[in-house]
Amino acid sequence: MPELAHVSLNVSNKAENVLLVRQALSGLAETIGLDAVELNDISTAVSEACNNVVVHAYDGEEGPLEVEVFATGEPLEVIVRDHGVGITLHERDPEEPAGGIGLPVIRALSDTADFLDLESGGTEVRMAFVTARPSPLAPLRSAVNGGAVTDGRRETDMTLLSVGPAPLTRAVLPRILSALAARAHFSTDRISDAQLLADALVAQVQDSINGGALTVQISVAPRAVELRVGPLPSGLAEQALGGGAEQGVGPLLEQLSDGHEILSECSGEVLGLRLSARR
Repeated sequence: MPELAHVSLNVSNKAENVLLVRQALSGLAETIGLDAVELNDISTAVSEACNNVVVHAYDGEEGPLEVEVFATGEPLEVIVRDHGVGITLHERDPEEPAGGIGLPVIRALSDTADFLDLESGGTEVRMAFVTARPSPLAPLRSAVNGGAVTDGRRETDMTLLSVGPAPLTRAVLPRILSALAARAHFSTDRISDAQLLADALVAQVQDSINGGALTVQISVAPRAVELRVGPLPSGLAEQALGGGAEQGVGPLLEQLSDGHEILSECSGEVLGLRLSARR
């Protein structure tokens, strides 16, 4: 069975989504103990690979940008993938006038960098980074109760995040959700609520994702953010909604969100949460 990525992020190739990649890498650095220099090198190289997808991969159109991070051992590996026209046509241009500092920097900052043409179309950039991190992550067992559940919209309309194990989820999900709440024009207080909601969500499901990954689909609308979490084991969504009452503070997810639903899917339950910029 192929190794599962500790972080898998699927977004559209809009320039603003490169920030989400950097936020995920910051959460990874916090979890495994990367120092500031290592994080900067990795973030710069990966951002340049993502910028390549933004500028070149789809000839000005919108398409998926996929990022996977593997942090089990040495080296740390990051894959950036697109399904567009590929890298061959512009790889020869060392100046990269429209795409930033470009491919030479990817090669300079990574220990190895491979640029692969995909048979189905597009490019896969595989980067490896040797680090002194003291806390490698254990291999993932699986995503929670199966693969991702989406609502049928095109991939480019959403952020699809799969992340685990639980300590990494606690560091990455609040960063991603806060960045998307800011994009939805939430107030500073409401962005803090979004971060608290992410913290509460991970706290309620972390026992079930121990050794696995949690999948969250996040959609941003004007002044609103919607999450679909799962699939989850049967009963976990209701349990998560009630979490916090035992500490006398009331159900945190219900308090922090503006609506919720529990959907039954063939592979388990999906917890839907909605946040609006109401506060």
